Amino acid sequence: MAKYRNALPHLGEGTVALADGGLETDLIFNRDVDLPHFAACELLRTERGIRILTDYYDEVAQIAVDAGLPFTIDTVTWRANPDWTDRLGYSDEEFDEINRRAVELAEAIRRRHETLTSPMVISAMIGPRGDGYNPSDMRSAREAMDYHSRQVAIFEDSEADMIAALTLSYSSEAVGIARAARAAEMPIAISFTVETDGRLASGETLRDAIDAVEGETSGYPEYYMVNCSHPTHLPADLDSGEPWTLRVRGYRANASPKSHAELDDSPELDDGDPDELANQIVDLRERMPQLAVLGGCCGTDSRHIAALAAALAS
Repeated sequence: MAKYRNALPHLGEGTVALADGGLETDLIFNRDVDLPHFAACELLRTERGIRILTDYYDEVAQIAVDAGLPFTIDTVTWRANPDWTDRLGYSDEEFDEINRRAVELAEAIRRRHETLTSPMVISAMIGPRGDGYNPSDMRSAREAMDYHSRQVAIFEDSEADMIAALTLSYSSEAVGIARAARAAEMPIAISFTVETDGRLASGETLRDAIDAVEGETSGYPEYYMVNCSHPTHLPADLDSGEPWTLRVRGYRANASPKSHAELDDSPELDDGDPDELANQIVDLRERMPQLAVLGGCCGTDSRHIAALAAALAS
């Protein structure tokens, strides 16, 4: 059984854990790695790919260790759900093996880097069934639970400490994933992405989406996050201190203030200013001291995580 399943040290009172940056955009734009369908799990199929992933995680884990901060190791399984792996040509056996191998890679990173001052949580990542930025085929909570349960079952039978569902853009999918995690008795974090107006792509407000998941799962998620959005896109009432905002305990920022559509259409990476972004994230935490997991998303890399660690220390 997982070492931290019932402890989750990155949620200790007053603790801040680092997460990594924008894995996929870093690999594609900075390391010239081909990722069909934006699927980093593809790299787990070759020794060369595993070395690339290992180098990436070694670098960001060491930043956390040097700063004396806990670190969340997210598995490279954001695109490793059935619809996407079907597009990649995986068999059923390969689907299972890739998801297991992703957790094993995270275990290896933890064994190599974890210290007493930098405990490390393995967070098994689940991504949206479709395009997280354009949810044109929204499913019911029942359908989402049935669909995502297959991946959840693999993670339950692994050394993953928790599940994190990232870049969700409508509430019923989040409800279904949370129910699947509850059925497996796995802790879960639910992370929504918002557009430049602070709303989900579905049109829901972040408050309404969180309230829906809370109401339909009896508040099962350990906490909520926002990811893949720039600090200037966050809802204006996120730091209001209202009860729903206190359930938001993580944030992974995009480097660029551009919209998702603009980023998708751009042939070049907009990596922004690492120090400026770090200061914006730290300013947010000063207004929301419950934030316990902080990191980057699209356009960010180890420079942004190092800047964030330094800003947190100062």
